[in-house]
Amino acid sequence: MGRSGFCFLILVVFCICLSGHSVSAQNRSKPKNVQVALRAKWSGTPLLLEAGELLSKEWKDFFWDFVESWLHSDNLDTESSTAKDCLKKIAKFGKSLLTEPLASIFEFSLTLRSASPRLVLYRQLAEESLSSFPLTDDVAPKTIEQNETAKTQTSESFLSGSNLNSPGNKCCWVDTGGSLFFEVVDLLTWLDTPNDLTDGAFQQPEIFEFDHVHPDSTAGSPTAILYGALGTECFKEFHKALSEAAKKGRAKYVIRSVLPSGCESKTTSCGAIGTREPPNLGGYGVELALKNMEYKAMDDSTVKKGVTLEDPHTEDLSQEVRGFIFSRILDRKPELTSEVMAFRDYLLSATVSDTLDVWELKDLGHQTAQRIVHASDPLQSMQEINQNFPSIVSSLSRTKLNDSIKDEIIENQRMIPPGKSLLALNGALINVEDIDLHSLVDMVHLELSLADQYRKLQIPPSGVRKFLSVLPPSESYAFRVDFRSPHVHYINNLEEDAMYKRWRSNINEILMPVFPGQLRYIRKNLFHAVFILDPASLSGLEAIDTIISLFENNLPMRFGVILYSEKLVEKIEENDGELPVAHLKDDQDDISSLVMRLFLHIKENHGALMAFQFLSNVNKLRVESAAEDSLEMHQVEGAFVETILPTATSPPQETLLKLEKDQTLSELSHESSVFAFKLGLAKMGCSLLMNGLVYEPNEEALINAMNDELPRIQEQVYYGQINSHTDVLDKFLSESGVQRYNAKIIADGKVKPKFVSLCASILAKESILNDLYYLHSPETMDDLKPVTHLLVVDMTSKKGMKLLREGIRYLISGSKIARVGVLFNANKDATLPSLVFMKAFEMTTSSYSHKKGVLQFLDQLCSFYEQEYILASVDTKSYQKIIDRVFQLADANGLPSKAYESSLPGFSAENLTSYLNKVAQFLFRTIGVESGINAVVTNGRVIQLLEGSTFLSHDLHLLESLEFKQRIKHIAEIIEEIKWDDVDPDVLTSKFISDVVMAISSSSSTRDRSSESARFEILSAEYSAVIMQNEHASIHIDAVIDPLSSSGQKLSALLRILSKYVQPSMRLVLNPVSSLADLPLKNYYRYVVPTTDDFSGTDHTVNGPTAFFSNMPLSKTLTMNLDVPEPWLVQPLVAIHDLDNILLENLAETRTLQAVFELEALVLTGHCSEKDHEPPRGLQLILGTRNTPHLVDTLVMANLGYWQMKVFPGLWYLQLAPGRSNELYVMREDGEGGQDSTLSKRITIDDLRGKLVHMEVKKRKGMEREKLLVPVDDDDSHSTTKKGSQNGWNSNILKWASGFIGGKDQSKKEANSSLEPKSGGRYGKTINIFSVASGHLYERFLKIMILSVLKNTHRPVKFWFIKNYLSPQFKDVIPHMAHEYGFEYELITYKWPTWLHKQKEKQRIIWAYKILFLDVIFPLALEKVIFVDADQIVRTDMGELYDMDLKGRPLAYTPFCDNNKDMDGYRFWKQGFWKDHLRGRPYHISALYVVDLVKFRETAAGDQLRVFYETLSKDPNSLSNLDQDLPNYAQHMVPIFSLPQEWLWCESWCGNATKSKAKTIDLCNNPMTKEPKLQGAKRIVTEWPDLDLEARRFTAKILGENIEEPQEQIVPPHQIESTNEDSSSEDNESKAEL
Repeated sequence: MGRSGFCFLILVVFCICLSGHSVSAQNRSKPKNVQVALRAKWSGTPLLLEAGELLSKEWKDFFWDFVESWLHSDNLDTESSTAKDCLKKIAKFGKSLLTEPLASIFEFSLTLRSASPRLVLYRQLAEESLSSFPLTDDVAPKTIEQNETAKTQTSESFLSGSNLNSPGNKCCWVDTGGSLFFEVVDLLTWLDTPNDLTDGAFQQPEIFEFDHVHPDSTAGSPTAILYGALGTECFKEFHKALSEAAKKGRAKYVIRSVLPSGCESKTTSCGAIGTREPPNLGGYGVELALKNMEYKAMDDSTVKKGVTLEDPHTEDLSQEVRGFIFSRILDRKPELTSEVMAFRDYLLSATVSDTLDVWELKDLGHQTAQRIVHASDPLQSMQEINQNFPSIVSSLSRTKLNDSIKDEIIENQRMIPPGKSLLALNGALINVEDIDLHSLVDMVHLELSLADQYRKLQIPPSGVRKFLSVLPPSESYAFRVDFRSPHVHYINNLEEDAMYKRWRSNINEILMPVFPGQLRYIRKNLFHAVFILDPASLSGLEAIDTIISLFENNLPMRFGVILYSEKLVEKIEENDGELPVAHLKDDQDDISSLVMRLFLHIKENHGALMAFQFLSNVNKLRVESAAEDSLEMHQVEGAFVETILPTATSPPQETLLKLEKDQTLSELSHESSVFAFKLGLAKMGCSLLMNGLVYEPNEEALINAMNDELPRIQEQVYYGQINSHTDVLDKFLSESGVQRYNAKIIADGKVKPKFVSLCASILAKESILNDLYYLHSPETMDDLKPVTHLLVVDMTSKKGMKLLREGIRYLISGSKIARVGVLFNANKDATLPSLVFMKAFEMTTSSYSHKKGVLQFLDQLCSFYEQEYILASVDTKSYQKIIDRVFQLADANGLPSKAYESSLPGFSAENLTSYLNKVAQFLFRTIGVESGINAVVTNGRVIQLLEGSTFLSHDLHLLESLEFKQRIKHIAEIIEEIKWDDVDPDVLTSKFISDVVMAISSSSSTRDRSSESARFEILSAEYSAVIMQNEHASIHIDAVIDPLSSSGQKLSALLRILSKYVQPSMRLVLNPVSSLADLPLKNYYRYVVPTTDDFSGTDHTVNGPTAFFSNMPLSKTLTMNLDVPEPWLVQPLVAIHDLDNILLENLAETRTLQAVFELEALVLTGHCSEKDHEPPRGLQLILGTRNTPHLVDTLVMANLGYWQMKVFPGLWYLQLAPGRSNELYVMREDGEGGQDSTLSKRITIDDLRGKLVHMEVKKRKGMEREKLLVPVDDDDSHSTTKKGSQNGWNSNILKWASGFIGGKDQSKKEANSSLEPKSGGRYGKTINIFSVASGHLYERFLKIMILSVLKNTHRPVKFWFIKNYLSPQFKDVIPHMAHEYGFEYELITYKWPTWLHKQKEKQRIIWAYKILFLDVIFPLALEKVIFVDADQIVRTDMGELYDMDLKGRPLAYTPFCDNNKDMDGYRFWKQGFWKDHLRGRPYHISALYVVDLVKFRETAAGDQLRVFYETLSKDPNSLSNLDQDLPNYAQHMVPIFSLPQEWLWCESWCGNATKSKAKTIDLCNNPMTKEPKLQGAKRIVTEWPDLDLEARRFTAKILGENIEEPQEQIVPPHQIESTNEDSSSEDNESKAEL
């Protein structure tokens, strides 16, 4: 801006200031602000240690580089005096290891405190390490021997987030599993004594994937874990000793960074920054919404001065206000500060609109888009508009609109719905609803990190961008096993068989709607159910029965079988996949082969139907003879005779004798077994293929498979890809068929394959991979090989040699696009012969891999070595035999034996062992494979071969085709187009390029990103888009944004952060709703982002980021909401004012209203599935630590098998709860496609992003038909204990869960509840009452409700409150109140599941909590609960309601009464939709209801209500009174017991005649008079003022305040003026109970 322009601006300022002076002279109220902070529950973690953790994410060795450089600098550097200096210093050290823009992301993550949870996890491990050993005061300096019994339960203290205390004033210690060392001297003694790891005297401490293992550590050395903090003196000494030990191979050295409390003073000045107070977090939004005050629900008691936080008067002057940036004006004219600030205040508070006229609204979206696009900084402008919208809207609506912008937006909206937002990062879509700063920074960081590695591979920038944009394979892509062959025997053919003649043949019938569960009978083979089975096995014969019964029931499906003999398949496997000739001559005793021959004969001569009948007869005879499971020869012969007798032409016995010798049939049956073996399905016992997809062979799975397949067929019929002439099976199998199935390779959707990145290893100078030589199929040595199989082989085991030989066979059989590298992974006991073998193998691959006979040579060598040295027990010292054999084989295969003669005999065992160690280290650190394990690594995909699993050359072919098709092909195509301008042509060998493909395909697969993309380029972006070009950026953002939407508020902030730290290229298409009928945003919004200014420049405090709202409207009522990342559970910690009803004009002298929230826990969510079954609803899960396995519990919902639990950063173990869940089910091991069960699943929580866990369970053997939920008899529901075995799962839960209700101490009290008098002389069974309140007024009502219950009820009472919305004051008062009045209470919470349609309005969210989560929000031991509204007054003993018989129904409500005739016009349930839907059933009021939780869970009522809610809530006009409409709507599925009318009286609906009988009185809103709640309460309920006074006096006493005694007069109802003239215009709350 020029001088003259500036002078003019100041002049304008002056004019306005002077003209507005009269306004300020009349002492206008000072502007008011709102400030919000959010802190973690755990105590502070040192920033210095967080930096190390962040760097290790980048590359494991950076952690160690950082430690070393910090230790060296410590001596020279002067003490940094403030938090800001320390931040700069720490950031400088970290950034020196990184390149831009990774360095700036690192610095940003440091201020975001992203690594703090990882340090909290180390604290938990440190606690566990100390608790394994007894600690006494005088013991610290000595060594401590392990003692199992001393494991104290530290979990409770840990869950409160406190730091651990330094043990005996020591700040560092080393844990070796057998002992703890607090002194370096003792450690050195231990290091010098040789430790024999094999004697198993003590267990080595476990090392986890997040641990920092010293790069020089060798895989098999004893583990030493150092707990301590960089910066302390003891850390330095221990580090020195352990680093040296690691280099000498004496220890596997691990650091877990912990600074125990009490050690802050013993570290360097920067070492303790961040530890003073809990970390303040960023990365969430805060909204102040303008509140609808139709019913004046505000507390009239004045706010007393409570604890005030310091009142910040600083305001962010750099933010633009109506085009002025005041910080610049003040810099130039500081002497006019007061006038300039007055002008700013005037501008800010001049206009706040929450309504506009319709014509002003019409083009508001387009006007906003125009303002953004034309701004000098569009992102800032967008953020400014949507975060202060009510103050800006009136000026926006006056913008003159440019038609070309409007036209382009409308044109684009032909392709995308108006108001929809989309976001893609490098082409992959990101879910706009779920994205938050923490996950976005992680994603961006991963992309930048890959880009950095790709550049180092010398790939040009254009190539880097292309590689980053390659999308992962779609998850819905299903591989089908191509089973087409003559060995499939079908029982029917829908297109030809006479029995289906009357069915329709039109394929389009499949698109017709039918009732749920109804089948479509079409004369076409659409579904092929083929069972692969051994006809002599129990499971095989049961499958035959299933087929026949479904076939006879006319299921529209084609059934078939592929038969095999299990015995023969085992022999084939032993014989390397070939048919063993010996067995063929001698298979008389193989019953399966006999059954197959007889089946083939009958099918050929008597038809398929009879052949299946024969198999069925075999099973019938087996069952009749009560044979357990093995089939006898005579049963088969008897079944054969029985089957063919009616139609036989010659005596069946003769035929039988002939057939037993028949050679042709015998060959056919053998071929069938070979076919099943090659498909890979014979290993699985019996299995089912539905059109080629693999399922369990039972009826339920079959029907599920058919329902899964149906929509795929419907879609292709709809689009014309399948018509009446298409062979559906051929079409599906040729499109996505594979020749073989292996569960390890074709993982089902739940289990994600394990990928590791090999990029860093290829870039490292001295990496194993760079010295590796590969084997190729003959004649293909010089071709580019996109697929690389690394075989990890333990050459001392039979299994390892088998894998190696299969690998060589695979190459012999020919592969044009793959190469094989071998990494020998021997256990410690590699013998001399095995070293010779390894040396010979390596020489061959390095020097002769181009020779013709090399593969045969290696195959024969492996075979000889295996026979002589692994299968036979030979003297392991003598290796001359193998050397001689090498020379012979070399000559025989045309390799120069002279070369072997010169180098083999004098080999150095030491060099080879050190090479083996190097390999072991690489495998452990990069691939995560222990020594002695066999594995296959294909372009980064790791498949470990555990005991009992075989891996054949066929599997390598399958792996090659699968990985190439899904992941590698796209990358290889991009590589072929790259112009390698800057690379030396000599380097550009096929090996170099194959390495690059391996590096890129492995590293890009480690990203967890969506496979969905969108075609953003079809949207025009000339006038209505923001485009930011950056040629060199590795990040490209495509977005479609509605700037005036709640997602737009968050996105504009996130994109602005990205553009600041990463400078991506962006293309943002604006997509506002075109014609608005109402204001799109009625709130102010701030997204909280940390900056370096959060670190104090004067002392060591870290203030942390805050949301600051300056100059908020004074006379509008605002309500505060937090928009936090999905996994965060937050609650208010400090808030003097009512955050639900903020009226800033009531703040008196305080300038800034402050609130501090606390991140109370993270939510662990998951989906539990059972293969081929519905989710196991009602399954109980428990979660805890190693020492305390049960800290939290939950139920699995039927909806998606969803479950959730509260956790804290740490290591947790998830298990099935003892009792019925554990008796019926086991958890399946995940990954590796393994079939094995596991007792617990380890879950690591070490970031702020929570976790989503996919777990699979399966029924235990013999329990397959048991039901998890056993219905309780209706007549004596659960008031009395069942006799004998009938005290099923409920009483079991009670045993294990009672300890969990309300913590450990209360459970002891509750155990004897019926015997001991409770405080206040209460006897009997506890009554559980649940309620929810939000805002000070409703909390005031809630206390009155509690008092009214207690004064009338004689039994013990326990209250349950939903804590999400309770104020800090209420949480402070309630414990004192419980003590004083003798009741128990517990605060409960449940995080809204992501898959359930979200409510936007706070009021509606609260209503939803009353009804949607009743089955999961309470501990499982709770049997019954009564909901009582906060604004209700109880006049009777609630024991009467608690004990009422609900006639076996899960819910009980009171119907609305109808004797107040004045309200007839408002009784919506008597007319229209509700009248038709209810069909005479009553419409109930939701202010009071009883939930029989046992019945509720048993009948899955919660799941049904959620399903109804999900379908209805998408329509904004339905469920206007959510908590009441939903159960009333669903009562035909979730039956309601109607309570007698006197249980709930409310003036609006009931009239005064029945008031005297009322057992409870509810202060319903009156839609006619709109009378404020408080006024009504004092008028209607005589005891209300006394109860209110008692509650207020008690509260004042606890909080140390005075209260004004009441002197108000009660206003008769006829004097109340309607606050809203038009009483018919009802809003959401007009029928509300809250």
